[in-house]
Amino acid sequence: MAKSKISPQIALNIIDHIRLNNLRPDDHLGEKLLADLFRVSRGPVNAALKVLEQMDVVRSEPNRGFFVRRGAEELQGFQLPPTEEESDDIYFTIAEDRLSGKLPDRVSESELMRLYDLPRGRLLKILSRIAEDRWIERLPGHGWEFLPTLTSPEAYAEGYRFRAVIEPAALREPTFRIDPVAIRSARTQQMALLNGDLLRLSRTQLFKINSEFHEMLVGFSGNQFFLDAVKRVNRVRRLMEYRVTLNRSRLPQQTREHIAILDRLESGDIEGAAKFLEMHIRQAWQVKSSATGSGANAPLEENSRKVRTSKPATGQSSPNGAVKASQSMGHGAKMGAE
Repeated sequence: MAKSKISPQIALNIIDHIRLNNLRPDDHLGEKLLADLFRVSRGPVNAALKVLEQMDVVRSEPNRGFFVRRGAEELQGFQLPPTEEESDDIYFTIAEDRLSGKLPDRVSESELMRLYDLPRGRLLKILSRIAEDRWIERLPGHGWEFLPTLTSPEAYAEGYRFRAVIEPAALREPTFRIDPVAIRSARTQQMALLNGDLLRLSRTQLFKINSEFHEMLVGFSGNQFFLDAVKRVNRVRRLMEYRVTLNRSRLPQQTREHIAILDRLESGDIEGAAKFLEMHIRQAWQVKSSATGSGANAPLEENSRKVRTSKPATGQSSPNGAVKASQSMGHGAKMGAE
């Protein structure tokens, strides 16, 4: 079991050990003894002790190990703060309940506390996070109101059709200019995703990276109206994207396509990048249509087939075979989720 999963439970076990054995400040906590007691290796015990050290429950000394800082009496009623993973679980439960219509437009804190069995302090932290993601806002008093989002497959499809028109058009603006520094930074980030971040990062982090990539491309247009429109669509499609990205199998291909777009831009093939971007968005909807409960849209498939036959500019190699992969799209390879 991964340390990120086991350390909180081991930390709780160590706290119980201190309580049950009435340990006092400066009592030694042997890692081997604890590992044998909890029937785990010393690695998870060490990780848990380091977590507790950050909370001033224990302290460490070089070459001597860990010692109790807060004794049994002081730890009565002590609780670990919720982990990021636990907060994510509730965050996405609220998102799913909103998408499925279980939550009305306006809710009170007391209703949410009762519904999700949360203390007020923890609920407010999660609501603040949701407010930062801009799909809820606080009302006067203790009420909250959900902001408009795409909650139906039909509206979700409309958002994709809009993006398939607007984003390539932004690349064709006469004021379009790439920022080499931003391009290099985006490439580094996309390569990091392929090298493992796709599995490590949360759904919210992946959505943020994806949205910022597309907003970067549109921002190169120099036309604020294009950028404002894409930012608004990204904001209202957030919840549906969280639901779809439960399945990460499509993400490596999506990332390789992002790199292929960067290749075209850096080689000066702006029209090729615009056509590939349109195909990228339209085919992404084809993949996602089943996940959102709506059928594929025939015109989208027909348009993307036309683009799929166009060839990217030559002379620019792509990391991890991104360009090679994009050139083979007409031979049955599926586009990624976007």
